[in-house]
Amino acid sequence: MAKAKRNTILPIELTDFSVFYSQDSVNADTSLKKKKSKVIVDKGQVVKISKDKDGVVKREVLTQKWTDWIDYWSVDFDFESKREILRVKNPESGETEEVWSGDYVFENEWQSFRTKKDRTLELKSAFMECRPGRRKIAVKVVDIFGNDTMKIIEVTV
Repeated sequence: MAKAKRNTILPIELTDFSVFYSQDSVNADTSLKKKKSKVIVDKGQVVKISKDKDGVVKREVLTQKWTDWIDYWSVDFDFESKREILRVKNPESGETEEVWSGDYVFENEWQSFRTKKDRTLELKSAFMECRPGRRKIAVKVVDIFGNDTMKIIEVTV
């Protein structure tokens, strides 16, 4: 039996990631008590604010490079391969029906994540074999606060 011809897709490389939100940054300097410190997010940077016994405020930026924001990232090499099916109850018949939501299920085919012991993060995925044709690749990034972002890329193999 002959196998279907398969091509190899190039690996996906994560080249940049940024956030632009702020958290607890309003009045953080003035509301902090002496000899205390607090970690805030200010315009996309994680900052540690400390106030010494004399009331002198010191700001230390904890995020030195864009990869410091990433806790986990993963790739679905064929995002539209699995439809998201919901089970809903038909109000007239009372029976449960399966209905396509119009979206797709993200299938985690490759991932890289940090652990407490190993803080390194791979920035290039493995090669993935796939059939020739058009497809959508989904890349999901989860930041250090647990917020996830997904980007869908159309490719032709």
